[in-house]
Amino acid sequence: MTESLPLQAELARINRRQFLGSLSMGVGAAALSQLPGMSAIAGSSPQVASGLGHHMARAKRVIFLCMAGGPSQLETFDEKPLLHKMHGEIMPGSFTEGMPLAQLQKEAQLKVLGSPATFARHGKSGQLISDYLPHIASVADDIAIVRSMVTEQINHDPAHTFMNTGSIIPGRPSMGSWVNYGLGSESDDLPGFIVLTSVAGRNPQPIAQRQWSSGFLPSRLAGVEFQGKGDPVHYISNPKGISRDRQEHFINAVADLNRLRGDVTHDPEIDSRIAQYELAFKMQMSVPELMDLSDESPEVLEMYGAVPGDGSFASNCLLARRLAERGVRFIHLYHRGWDHHGGLRQYMDICTKACDQPTAALIKDLKQRGLLEDTLIVWGGEFGRTPMSQGGGDDPGRDHHIKGFSMFLAGGGIHGGTSIGATDDMGYHAVEDVVHVRDLHATMLHQLGIDHEQLAVRHQGLDVRLTGVEPARVVGELLA
Repeated sequence: MTESLPLQAELARINRRQFLGSLSMGVGAAALSQLPGMSAIAGSSPQVASGLGHHMARAKRVIFLCMAGGPSQLETFDEKPLLHKMHGEIMPGSFTEGMPLAQLQKEAQLKVLGSPATFARHGKSGQLISDYLPHIASVADDIAIVRSMVTEQINHDPAHTFMNTGSIIPGRPSMGSWVNYGLGSESDDLPGFIVLTSVAGRNPQPIAQRQWSSGFLPSRLAGVEFQGKGDPVHYISNPKGISRDRQEHFINAVADLNRLRGDVTHDPEIDSRIAQYELAFKMQMSVPELMDLSDESPEVLEMYGAVPGDGSFASNCLLARRLAERGVRFIHLYHRGWDHHGGLRQYMDICTKACDQPTAALIKDLKQRGLLEDTLIVWGGEFGRTPMSQGGGDDPGRDHHIKGFSMFLAGGGIHGGTSIGATDDMGYHAVEDVVHVRDLHATMLHQLGIDHEQLAVRHQGLDVRLTGVEPARVVGELLA
């Protein structure tokens, strides 16, 4: 990739309105002064709603619904009748020989596990969806199902890291940071990248904060985690006896001191610190208003199944819609507990009841408000589950699986009512229209108006991209 143009040449490529607009959202300072080694991302005309895109965008924002732990594709979107016929039999070695297995490698025999789910066709498109997801089935014509996802990491933390950053190396920027770096935020008083983690959830495995880190990008681009209960952000209220005027005076004084220091050190992180102080001050007004759901009708709360302030996935989905309305660029929801090594029937029932209704409600709500057309929704986990059983008893589970699993997308220029890809008859290998995690990232960026090959930052002598150096493609079959 070519080196970046000098600053003067870079500025000459964009008009005054575009330049001022990008500065107002923080990305201008990031792209034009803080990281002079960034490859040029400015196009010849301002075709993205805010920021500097490469082509016409179909989406302005992303809501990524992460089912942390790895939901089973065989109980959600990928029906395999052969598993029923072979239930309890030894898994043919031709499928598993030489394949990475997370925990099953110590078992002498790998046995086929038929699915307890019943599948049916839904919508005018006839999407095949299981009875574990009746509400998502009701929006079948709005979603595009990918049944041929593959990834590279078979254990949770590195798999999350790969899904979120495109690399297994800790410290790389997350998806939300890349998106905000490339486009900036449309919100002046909220972070451009917000993370919500459900309080409830069976077997809540920890999700490391580095999953939404900005890595080597400016720290202002890191995800900000909102708490599900109590104050959504720590220290959102002023200390006792401190008025808003006094707080503003303090913020301005600290900013002046930081600018003096910045003039000496030329450290770009000082600019980030100033911006974060200023944003935090604005959030003291915007966040309480965001979290006040008193203006939501009983019908909307019922549609989501949300109880305000309970920190559930349902409440977080409703907050995601409110964040989308307020211009937040990347909204990442985590619901933990999908790691079903045992008790598959029991825990699939728990997890789907927590997530099915609010997911469908979010899609319907955005659509009713005219927001779905420019909001890209992504639903899925860090990997899938094996067609073989794990654990004994009457309700065994499934192990981690990376060779073929399912996700779905909706809104943001995605062709609803579409299914692409397929796994083999046993549900082990993706064999048709294979979609790698890098392809998912490339497609997501494309819908936002960004060419994944051009959004790059020079770091440690390399032009680093979200999609890495391996080939990645935009999955055109998903696009409307």
